[in-house]
Amino acid sequence: MRMRKLVWGVPLAGAIGSGVAADRWLAAEAAAEAKQDLRPAVNLPITRVVMFNSGVGYFSRGGEVNGDARVDLTFQEADVNDLLKSMVLEDFGGGRVAAVSYDSREPIARTLASFSINLNGEPTFANILQQARGERVEVTTTPTAQNQPGKLTGAIVGIETQATPAGPNQPPVPVPVLNMWCAEGMRAVKLPEVQQLRFLNPVIESEFRRALEVLAVNHDAQKKAVSLHFAGDGKRRVQVGYVVEAPIWKTSYRLVLDAEGKGAKPYLQGWAIVENPTDEDWTGVRMALISGRPISFKMDLYNPLYVPRPTVEPELFASLRPPTYDGGFNRRGTLAEGVATLGDARELRDQQNALSRARAPGAPPGATPMSAAAPGRGGFGGAGGMPGGGPVAAFGLPADSPAQLEAKRLYAADVGRDLAGRLGTAAVGSAATAGKLGDFFQYAIDHPVSLARQKSAMLPIVGKDVEGTRVSIYNPAVQPKHPLLGLRFKNTSGVHLSQGPITVFEGSTYAGDTRVLDVQPGEERLVSYAIDLGTEVDPQNGPGTSRITNVRAVKGIVTTTTKVREERKYRIANRSQTDRTLVIEHPNRTNQQFKLVETAAPVEDTKGVYRFQIAVKAGEEKTFPVTEERDVASSVQLTNNPDQQIRFILNLNEASPALKQKLAEALKMKAAWDGQLRDLTQVKADLARVGADQDRIRKNLAATPREAEVYQTYLRRLADQEREIDGLTTREKTLMAAEFTARKGFEDYLANLSD
Repeated sequence: MRMRKLVWGVPLAGAIGSGVAADRWLAAEAAAEAKQDLRPAVNLPITRVVMFNSGVGYFSRGGEVNGDARVDLTFQEADVNDLLKSMVLEDFGGGRVAAVSYDSREPIARTLASFSINLNGEPTFANILQQARGERVEVTTTPTAQNQPGKLTGAIVGIETQATPAGPNQPPVPVPVLNMWCAEGMRAVKLPEVQQLRFLNPVIESEFRRALEVLAVNHDAQKKAVSLHFAGDGKRRVQVGYVVEAPIWKTSYRLVLDAEGKGAKPYLQGWAIVENPTDEDWTGVRMALISGRPISFKMDLYNPLYVPRPTVEPELFASLRPPTYDGGFNRRGTLAEGVATLGDARELRDQQNALSRARAPGAPPGATPMSAAAPGRGGFGGAGGMPGGGPVAAFGLPADSPAQLEAKRLYAADVGRDLAGRLGTAAVGSAATAGKLGDFFQYAIDHPVSLARQKSAMLPIVGKDVEGTRVSIYNPAVQPKHPLLGLRFKNTSGVHLSQGPITVFEGSTYAGDTRVLDVQPGEERLVSYAIDLGTEVDPQNGPGTSRITNVRAVKGIVTTTTKVREERKYRIANRSQTDRTLVIEHPNRTNQQFKLVETAAPVEDTKGVYRFQIAVKAGEEKTFPVTEERDVASSVQLTNNPDQQIRFILNLNEASPALKQKLAEALKMKAAWDGQLRDLTQVKADLARVGADQDRIRKNLAATPREAEVYQTYLRRLADQEREIDGLTTREKTLMAAEFTARKGFEDYLANLSD
């Protein structure tokens, strides 16, 4: 019996030991967290911003921490889901990410009530101390306090109210008194004489601080606090990146044409419009603009989600021995190998950081090339621009020195490498590799950007001459009478042009507005900006024709192909004083099987239109025809119906001689079948006639006396008709079999007729 008790006691002792160990571990963690919470929060400013065209932005914060540190951030409640889905933390000094905590959706009153000291309802000093009964505190009294030392240390016993004389002929005044248990015994300290009070328990100190932080953060009910805890030794750089909803960045362009006709190339200037939707200023951030639309979605990760579970009655069994499990096959490596791999990744990243610092000699730690504001560029059409900009020629930008260009190139290349490089996620226990930008195109701003909160800015991203040819573009669906003045330009800027509006200038005069979709480097595109009142186009529809071009028969189905031709003429009149290059957009009906015939080849075709280019001199009139053809097929099933179908096909010139010969044979078979059918019809008519005559004779016999001479005549005629009916019935059977054979042979011949 003693042995059984001992065996049953072993699991119980193990459970108690595990509970004690877990309790000590949790207590140690709580103490460490409380110690860390006592440290002031570290501020991580925004250092890098990447804007996309899909309604999101990537924001990166970085800075330096020392030892264990806490970083407090605030976000709009609507952004918390995106934050939980995309946040990446990095500790570059061998530290680790201890925890990430964030506010729940619970009301602030419930959150405050969860702390050791409840700050709901604007509690007084006495109320706060009353909640902390039993806690050790350090009290500093005012110099005017009577019978009190300057500093007291003890545990709070409670708060009581004592009546204190207010003066001669005055009623006593109630005064709250703090009762404490000190080393020398109980002491009573009037609260008005308390100058300073500090909790000696770091857990209570941390709880009080956190309750105050909740109150501070919840001044804006739409914001939630997120705390990042980093654990490590010494000074090191940390970084946090996340994707949240952000306005898309937009582009606008200025296109300057040569108004004097001296052959100068068009000049294209592009601006990126970005907004700072956050509640903090961007100061010297590294910015990149991505021309692409990555797939982005929302998922509710903020609200608690619960899965319904069935309720199961417990079954009572004796405790089992803990099972053991064998190791599996095909193991992918040991833990030591994984740690070595992460160490190699950290070493490689440290080497890359060292190379980046070596690129800028004398720069302070964490500084990047071009950390100072880059020399300003002039605005479009003026000498304004960014601070530090010099004089600017009209519609031009100042030429940078080779050293400045090289520094900007290195800066932009550094930003690009940061975007395409791997994420150092070793601090959170797993490694991840960032993907390449792929088909996206990035604009890495070549100087730090500063932008105040809730402000917008325009940043120059393109300033190049491009190839272009003036044209007039006519599309009757856009303007039925006049073409539009436009430009066929080729993107020789070397960068991707995002969609956006273009303001066109003739020299320095406004000429119109247009819009362009995304244009890849080296791609040609048409743009139009004004109505060409000097040119008129009159589209006219020509006579349509159709003719049968082919006849085929397959298994009794005759298919005729008819070629349909349509013609449209464009009458062009150039009444201006300059030559015109006219581009006519004609509907592309390839999906309707139309093909161009006897027409000049288009210079370009899209899924919707053909583009024909015609040179029209000043004062000249021209006609440009566009002819299209398509084949229309119709099928006829040859049957044993009247032979008009066969005779129609037989008379077609497009039918082949072999087909005509077979159709003629079909007509002979049809004639034979028709003969059999006529004979059968005649026999059936004779039978009907004889039958009717017999009915008449039988009626006469019934009305005639047997002694009459005509009675015998009726009997002889009735006997003759019976013999005739027998002969007709035999012939009918023979003709029915012959007619069936002829019809079956004709139908089978038609069903298998092919040329």
